[in-house]
Amino acid sequence: MSDGLKIRRLLIANRGEIACRVMRTCRRLGIETTAVYSSADARARHVRQADTAVAIGGAAPAESYLDGARIVEAALAAGVDAIHPGYGFLSENAAFARACTEAGLVFVGPRAETIRRMGSKSEAKAIMEDAGVPVVPGYHGADQADATLAAQAELVGYPLLIKASAGGGGKGMRVVREATQFLDALAAARREAQKAFGDDRVILERYIERPRHVEVQVFGDRHGNVIHLWERDCSTQRRYQKVIEESPSPLLDDATRRHMVEAAVEAARAVDYLNAGTVEFIASPEREFWFMEMNTRLQVEHPVTEMVTGLDLVEWQLRIAAGEPLPLAQAEIPQRGHAIEARIYAENPGNNFMPSTGRIHRLRSPQRHPAIRLDAGVEEGDVVSHHYDPMLAKLVVHGLDRDECIGRLRGALAQTSIAGVATNLPLLRAMAAHPLFAAGEVDTGFLDRALEEVLWDVPQPPLPVLAAAGWRVSRDLPRPVPADDPWSPWAAGDGWRQVGAGGVPIRLLDAAGRRHALRLEVRGRNLRLHSGDHHLDAMLEDLGEGRLHICCGGLDEEALVVADGERIYVGLGDHGWDFVVEPLFAADDAQGEQDPHPVAPMPGTIVAVKVRAGDRVSAGQPLLIMEGMKMELTLAAPVAGTVERVLCGEGDSVEADTVLVDIRPEAD
Repeated sequence: MSDGLKIRRLLIANRGEIACRVMRTCRRLGIETTAVYSSADARARHVRQADTAVAIGGAAPAESYLDGARIVEAALAAGVDAIHPGYGFLSENAAFARACTEAGLVFVGPRAETIRRMGSKSEAKAIMEDAGVPVVPGYHGADQADATLAAQAELVGYPLLIKASAGGGGKGMRVVREATQFLDALAAARREAQKAFGDDRVILERYIERPRHVEVQVFGDRHGNVIHLWERDCSTQRRYQKVIEESPSPLLDDATRRHMVEAAVEAARAVDYLNAGTVEFIASPEREFWFMEMNTRLQVEHPVTEMVTGLDLVEWQLRIAAGEPLPLAQAEIPQRGHAIEARIYAENPGNNFMPSTGRIHRLRSPQRHPAIRLDAGVEEGDVVSHHYDPMLAKLVVHGLDRDECIGRLRGALAQTSIAGVATNLPLLRAMAAHPLFAAGEVDTGFLDRALEEVLWDVPQPPLPVLAAAGWRVSRDLPRPVPADDPWSPWAAGDGWRQVGAGGVPIRLLDAAGRRHALRLEVRGRNLRLHSGDHHLDAMLEDLGEGRLHICCGGLDEEALVVADGERIYVGLGDHGWDFVVEPLFAADDAQGEQDPHPVAPMPGTIVAVKVRAGDRVSAGQPLLIMEGMKMELTLAAPVAGTVERVLCGEGDSVEADTVLVDIRPEAD
């Protein structure tokens, strides 16, 4: 890679999508890769793709991917030259970066001291203030006593934001709108921060109403050069977790963009920055902006920068780590067209976005195209574990301008389906089609305010979509076996009858709660659909791999049709529809009673138990707190009554659907 320090073998101290992403660049550069894996990841995709792989411990992150000493030992034993930390886990751990250097290994990232200084949000803000970078008003002092923080909160004023001092990604973050909520929110933020980062310190910030999140990619080398690679807008978020990112930002005008990137470069210069980093800003609708934090690593959303610049940021990281100067000067960094990234998570939108685990039965993605990129950490047959972050993949698209890019995103999402685990793909499709997103006016709180409106605003499925869904259901229906006449009409299994209306009856429920009663007559490639007073004749051709060619009327197009048990997904054009196949005689108004035996909604660990046997509880009262897939949730009483038994304790690991508490309901 250079005439000086060379990187021939690289250990990737991470897993999933980012590990696979780093390996892709290494293969192109001729660098051998070593993966590390936990007991839960022994057959993971990143292990299969690496040249060599080393087991480093148990499934829990603390026993494997967060055990820096064990990873350094593995690197030395494997004879690698350098370690790439990816993002998350140890990527912003100063002690790990220092341990790598002390062991004679190249750490592909900033200096340990820079990570330490920027890892403390309080110190980072003080540095930025000294450098003249605008900072959000708040408290970032060393005194962390509850009374001190409560008093400082009064000085900052409500609403305010509690943020974990040592981390990011929405972990350990709470919005507090009045003083009575402060101590409970503080305790929850501290508990979450401790679990995510091993540090429960927090800072307080004035909460900016309806803000935008805009960040700037920066790079520095060992020769004193610091440049930016333009900005990314990450305002489409849910619960402080980024969902969709894009570049350029639709908020910024040329003057604001120039001021923001200059401020980011000054921020990087203030800490003598080395390698890849991101300076994050919060911006008002009026384009006033303030420094939030600096992420001293490669970001999840770096592909949007790669799309608009045409550069490989991982290659830049490796070259700079090898001692080379920045490959380009500031004036040579292009910004071409528009790029958008959508993060695909294993979570269930229909169940409050609970993380989803299990085996991926099918994964269908858009056909190869230079402007469409899927960075995935999983393949068909892989198992999604509850031990790690639920992000499965990132779909990234590019266009000549933002309108073309959004159109390409909608089409690519419609042609993407994952079966076996629930995903947030319905949310991504709905968000990409939303007029506020098209107008570039989404702020960081929009999804939390309008989630139900966005998620279930699904357009009425057209007849070709119903035909495709019905065709897929009819494929799995039992067919009579003819005794000796293959040409008998009863052999077709299409619902033919001698007298009366024919066709196979099928009933579908779509995501908006609409029921569709269908009758299908299928003869070879020909299908006749009856839906109420509407009828459709179509010719269908099964292309395999979930692809179905539909020809009817003026439509001549390919659809994606994927089945998973009783669930059917149909993607046609730039829309997608999810259906559930209902029993033909299911009652429309059937409702189950509330179960007085609440169960774990996902695999995880019990963090806190708030009730004991004999306690009287009201409906909605918190019973316990559990954590799984890096998310903390509260399990509430489904009914009012008396706690008969608590079947778990703090620290217990539980599987999904495990009964946790028995409640004797109150008599009516």
